[in-house]
Amino acid sequence: MCCHPKESRHPSNYCCCRPFHFHRRYYTKEEEIALLEKYLEDLKAEQRAVEEQIKKMKEQ
Repeated sequence: MCCHPKESRHPSNYCCCRPFHFHRRYYTKEEEIALLEKYLEDLKAEQRAVEEQIKKMKEQ
């Protein structure tokens, strides 16, 4: 996985951190589950942040 957020990557979408710009295409079942669980965790954190922002805006 790339160490840069998708938004900051080069327009051709490659990561400059790895030699030869190699990207894995296939993951084991366990790796894919771990990636999806991390993604879900990130989505939940984003949801909490949005809810906090809405609450702050309503209080103003």
